[in-house]
Amino acid sequence: MLSQERAPIFEALQAFEKRRVVPFDVPGHKRGRGNRELTALLGEKCVSMDVNSMKPLDNLCHPVSVIREAEELAAEAFGAAHAFLMVGGTTSAVQAMILTVAKRGDKIILPRNVHRSVMGAMVLCGAVPVYVDPACDEELGIPLGMRLEDVKRAIQSHPDAKAVLVNNPTYYGICSDIRSIVKLAHQAGMRCLADEAHGTHFYFGENLPVSAMAAGADMAAVSMHKSGGSLTQSSLLLAGPAMSEGYIRQIINLTQTTSGSYLLLSSLDISRRNLALRGKEAFAQVVSMAEYAREEINRIGGYYAFSRELVNGDSIFDFDTTKLSVHTLPVGLAGIEVYDLLRDEYDIQIEFGDLGNILAYLSIGDRLQDIERLVSALSEIRRRFGKSRAGLMRQEYIEPRVLVSPQKAFYADKESLPLKETVGRICSEFVMCYPPGIPILAPGEQITQDILSYIEYAKEKGCSMTGPEDPDITRLNVLKGGY
Repeated sequence: MLSQERAPIFEALQAFEKRRVVPFDVPGHKRGRGNRELTALLGEKCVSMDVNSMKPLDNLCHPVSVIREAEELAAEAFGAAHAFLMVGGTTSAVQAMILTVAKRGDKIILPRNVHRSVMGAMVLCGAVPVYVDPACDEELGIPLGMRLEDVKRAIQSHPDAKAVLVNNPTYYGICSDIRSIVKLAHQAGMRCLADEAHGTHFYFGENLPVSAMAAGADMAAVSMHKSGGSLTQSSLLLAGPAMSEGYIRQIINLTQTTSGSYLLLSSLDISRRNLALRGKEAFAQVVSMAEYAREEINRIGGYYAFSRELVNGDSIFDFDTTKLSVHTLPVGLAGIEVYDLLRDEYDIQIEFGDLGNILAYLSIGDRLQDIERLVSALSEIRRRFGKSRAGLMRQEYIEPRVLVSPQKAFYADKESLPLKETVGRICSEFVMCYPPGIPILAPGEQITQDILSYIEYAKEKGCSMTGPEDPDITRLNVLKGGY
């Protein structure tokens, strides 16, 4: 019988450590003896547990003992039929999820405001995106969730699609009606997938939006290292009863390392135990801190820390109240400018700033005194740096025109052109601000003047731009000969 008080991988590592095994295997640092600087940085305990797969510790590619038990415990804790420990981040979980349900030429219905990992999976497997353009909040300038009517229309127009993908929630905390979307997908014989990179806490907190597994989704990629407390790059892939566990494992093993880090695996194991035993209370405290922060920030004036008052029952079906998203344009500053000021002037590192908003990511490790420091800094920033919002570009959703599949465009013959000369051409690479990692351009999409103006403005304001081959983003790769 499973017990959520167990942490089988961690327990196996502890037992292994006591045996004082002589290592004639990898890793080559040999429990840190061969790299003293690394040992001094990370500590002897850490490097001593950086070990290779062996019988007592199981094997991530084909788990039969302690990793297998850890995955069964995770499945039970998250209400899934199957769970897979992932050491390549939620990017690898998202890609495995998509590669499981689609192959070259297959269609997947999804919102355009997806993470780059979704589009990367399209490049890898050759699937074709069918975009449901999200609604956009005109004041905040943020993309919202998928409207049910739009999903229904996409399913009717593309009955041969293999799956519908849902963000649950978006980076800003916006949730679609995932229960109803699951029903629509299943009625049409399609799978429903969820990118839950920012929704780990939905499985354990109270009065939070519904989790993908509880809503009946077929698969969900869950970023345990974000709000779940595990080490960076550790994640979970969850699957419902209709999915083949063996086939998913085969797909994962196409791209995931054969040398899974036991530091990452044990952090997933310990974090799952912590959430299963104490998650309800921990996330209640996170919600309380977020609500307090919103009230205090809104008292400053100018800023707008938004929450459940936005809920409209459709494009904003629900809101994740742990997300401290703040609109900054009324104080005359772009979100990225506030982001930079918080870091450079006040030694406060928040999650991201875009053209009109910032996000301070709250989770189980935050403290009330840190919240108060953030609120105080925002008040000072308004007083010291606030100005008229004249001349600030409002962030907006630009509807893409997809002319070629992402895979075909990415691998096609291409040429590099100066930005200004690319209008009307088909992009063959990604362009995005990171975070949040939502592509402004993806391979196969037509470049327009509006998109170029957006890129230039984001660069001018100091957004961290990634994706293109040219690191300065003065040039873009486009398909040769038009399309």
